[in-house]
Amino acid sequence: MNAQENPKQDAGKVLLEEIQKPIQHPKAGSRVLQVIAIPFLAVVTGLLLGGVFIILTSEEVYAAFRQSFGSGLLAAWRAAWQSYVALFTGAIGDPARIVAALQSGDGLEIRRAFNPILESLVNTTPYIFGGLAVALGFRAGVFNIGVEGQIFIGAATCAFVGYSVSGLPAILHIPLALLAGALGGALWGFIPGWLKAKTGGHEVINTIMMNYIAFRLSDWLLRGPMKAPGQHNPVSPKILETAMLPRFFESPIRFHLGFFIALAVAYLVYWFMFKTTWGFDLRMVGANPHAGRYAGSNVTRNIVLAMTLSGALAGLAGANEVMGVNHNLAMAFSSGYGFDSIALALLGNNHPLGVVLASLLFGTLRNGATRMQVAAGIPIDIIAILQAMILMFIAAPAIIRTIYRLRFKVQVEGAVTIRGWGGKS
Repeated sequence: MNAQENPKQDAGKVLLEEIQKPIQHPKAGSRVLQVIAIPFLAVVTGLLLGGVFIILTSEEVYAAFRQSFGSGLLAAWRAAWQSYVALFTGAIGDPARIVAALQSGDGLEIRRAFNPILESLVNTTPYIFGGLAVALGFRAGVFNIGVEGQIFIGAATCAFVGYSVSGLPAILHIPLALLAGALGGALWGFIPGWLKAKTGGHEVINTIMMNYIAFRLSDWLLRGPMKAPGQHNPVSPKILETAMLPRFFESPIRFHLGFFIALAVAYLVYWFMFKTTWGFDLRMVGANPHAGRYAGSNVTRNIVLAMTLSGALAGLAGANEVMGVNHNLAMAFSSGYGFDSIALALLGNNHPLGVVLASLLFGTLRNGATRMQVAAGIPIDIIAILQAMILMFIAAPAIIRTIYRLRFKVQVEGAVTIRGWGGKS
């Protein structure tokens, strides 16, 4: 009897053969390539398109094209090249100067030569805390867009403890101020988390509203209860030296202990999310709340816990800026760290290691942008355009696969899944 005479038997045979086939897992090298290919190519593509924007905004290029086509092409190449050289030297340092400083053995010159990369690490530190805050929320299925406001509240509570609590040694005062910042941010994350879990209020709307409350509340505090005596500007008193994070070099180098604290916190978040039962519950509820509820997880508790922990991490970003960089609280002290953290959490695939690497990229771009503006006359907004394009390519990997003709499809682990309006599922 052939297959045409008994199609059911033939179908069963094919199904049995498919089931008995050994499962073939991709090689480790292939998996690593799939994970890093899209982010890396997205960064490269963003930089290339950023060069196009630099050329299009350069008056010298247009003037050169009016002379001749060849002069225009040369001017376009020079504009893009000089801009990226300035960006690189401003973010990492001038290699020639670093080599000369090391050969001279002059400690001051060595510190100055390495200052650009150290300043990039200073800019990276709040990004790590903010990125971890957003990534933890994404993993738990909630969209914490209120990181910026939580940074402000964490900075305010940290600054208050930093200048008002006296008589403590640094070994106690520093952890106490950090804890105050974390608790301030945790409170600002708990409120929208509780509203979402208990009333179904959407966390996106609630966190946006909490941002505005945080901004105006900090303004009122700096004009009233927390305003430094004798100051005309709305700033808080300077925190005590016992609450300042230690710096490793003399001024003007600002590299401080906060960077290593951020790395330690990133490891703790990784351990919590991937090595503990609570972290597993958060990720399970974030991936599928119905399955989590069926498995016995308390969805309400996990939503509140996720938003509270996310707020605490954001509060640490504010505390880091007060204790390690500014040493006081001023109006609008955070220049968009919380909003940028959403982008770098996506760039880092919502994984602590990815967040750290993405934070290094954003911190480097942020620091190098100042040098690029001064040395090459390029608007600092070009960096924002670069970040936006990089994020766009990360969010739409099909574009990168099409441009570079990649054959594999990247499986995005920990993709953002935000539940519908009302959020209680």
